[in-house]
Amino acid sequence: MLPVASRASDYFFRPTANRLRLTEVSCITRPAKTKMAPKTTPPTVNSSDEPREVTRYISPHMTAMLWGRAGGRCEFAGCNLPLWRSPVTKEPVNVAQRAHIYSFSCDGPRGNAGVATDDINSVDNLILVCPICHLTIDRAPDGGRYAAQVLQEMKARHELRIEIVTGINAELRSHVLLYGANIGEHNSPRLMTDAASAMFPLRYPASATPISLGSLDCPTQDRSDEFWQMEATHLRSHFSRRVRERLSSAEIEHLSVFALAPQPLLVLLGTLLGDITPADVYQRHREPPSWSWPVARVTPEFIVRQPATTDGPAALVLALSATVTPDRIEAVLGPTVSVWEVTVDQPHNDMTKSREQLGRFRAVLRTQLDRIKAVHGQITPIHIFPAVSAAMAVELGRIRMPKADTPWHVYDQVNARGGFIHALSIPNGD
Repeated sequence: MLPVASRASDYFFRPTANRLRLTEVSCITRPAKTKMAPKTTPPTVNSSDEPREVTRYISPHMTAMLWGRAGGRCEFAGCNLPLWRSPVTKEPVNVAQRAHIYSFSCDGPRGNAGVATDDINSVDNLILVCPICHLTIDRAPDGGRYAAQVLQEMKARHELRIEIVTGINAELRSHVLLYGANIGEHNSPRLMTDAASAMFPLRYPASATPISLGSLDCPTQDRSDEFWQMEATHLRSHFSRRVRERLSSAEIEHLSVFALAPQPLLVLLGTLLGDITPADVYQRHREPPSWSWPVARVTPEFIVRQPATTDGPAALVLALSATVTPDRIEAVLGPTVSVWEVTVDQPHNDMTKSREQLGRFRAVLRTQLDRIKAVHGQITPIHIFPAVSAAMAVELGRIRMPKADTPWHVYDQVNARGGFIHALSIPNGD
């Protein structure tokens, strides 16, 4: 068993009956190199009490174990260099070096105090590195800031990552779908690296190149009527060419969706995806900033409210990321509007915190839509006022049943235009 980094003490090994005994003595220094006469007899085991150096020999078995656990890459944190080819010419060549965490000699970097002879060249005391990183960790006579514990932690993190990545089943491949459009005066991020990190380890990208939709850096802002028409047209066109055709040919079997755009466009994206396409929808979190789902969070229960009268036009209000007061809806549809609402006790803009919460949202919303259709009729449009997270807006569109649901008119809050405005319509059959 290798010790975790401890104080520098000086030891040598004395053989006893059938085991090695650790004894504290003055440090053994490397002898000066001298020309040795050729041996005429085989070497014998030193059975005396004289201290001896540990051999540098590392067996092929240990080397193979180290390469496998390191995945053939430099284990120094942040390097990850492939060690099976030249970093310059890319020719196949072994550039790996097997560095000792505890030195093979007691006066080497980090010493070997307290380490059994058999452990010096074991896989647990070796770290696979590139030549530059090897020089870095052994530059100081005592190892400097690259103490044994630091190198042990680097090795453990790297080898755990290799084990997880290489253990992923091929069925967990997923194509990354990125969608972004201008939100006010801010551009949406389209970061493949963040997406891949959020998917891991449940899924991993099927391709190094994401499927990108949307029209970033669009000069038209979302306060104009032209914005909605232009972005909706672009989205439908890009989705048809970049996604639908590949779904039809079974080239794409699963999608991981990362979308950040005005909510009506996210709803439209959801309707294009539909509920048949296997997909995971991710949410960009504000605190801490990340696409990854938090490990454990308590999420609020949904509150469903029905209107007192149902004589006026049907409005579905989703007040989850912000409070939506009735007067804002009446300003658009008049005082007789029938407001159907889904909300939470304290709406806020960072409430979507788990996959399970999205699943509950889908179930609650599907029930509410069925109730509205039963009361208002099959052909009566539903006016939708979303104040939800990006992931919820996409899921709202995904639960739509094109042949069964009534037409949707989707609105968006645009402060520059005084409140909610009609953004786009989704007719029967879409």
